[in-house]
Amino acid sequence: MKHSDQKYIEALLNNNRVLLDELYRKFSGKIKRMILSNNGTEADAADIFNEALLTLYHKASTQNFELSCPLDAFLYIVCKNKWLNELNKRKNKRVILEDDEINLEEDSFKMAEDLILQEQRYKLLTEKVAELGNTCQQLLQLSWSGNSMEEVAQILRVTYGYARKKKSECMARLITLIKQSTQFNSLKW
Repeated sequence: MKHSDQKYIEALLNNNRVLLDELYRKFSGKIKRMILSNNGTEADAADIFNEALLTLYHKASTQNFELSCPLDAFLYIVCKNKWLNELNKRKNKRVILEDDEINLEEDSFKMAEDLILQEQRYKLLTEKVAELGNTCQQLLQLSWSGNSMEEVAQILRVTYGYARKKKSECMARLITLIKQSTQFNSLKW
């Protein structure tokens, strides 16, 4: 599903100055803070941000790229990888050839796509948990919060055996709801 931040991708492709100015105002600060807190300068931050936008422009113009997560999360991953690469070059720990840089960009996109997929899976899981009854919701949330089943049973004021059996039933129902979802196959579970 296309994210509402897709408008910024279209602004890059169409050189829409108004939206591009908004993109810089809205997203560059987070990148700047990340780079400044990791031995960079404001000039480094600007360079990395612009490189990330160029990478994104290239991807969008050649592959009909559609954004399905918030742009700030996507840009953050791309910029973080570019900045780590730059730090490695400065420390002379690693020589990056142009082919390696292309792979890094592809890795950044792969990481961003994985992040998007993870967010979509989490959203589906959250939606399906909400479809369960209150008892199942509470039991699953308590057990997923790191509580032992003994603690869960004590909190819910039920026997340990009942809590385990009920959790098993709730999980089975949740799995069924997720598998019946139209999104299930597209999320590569």
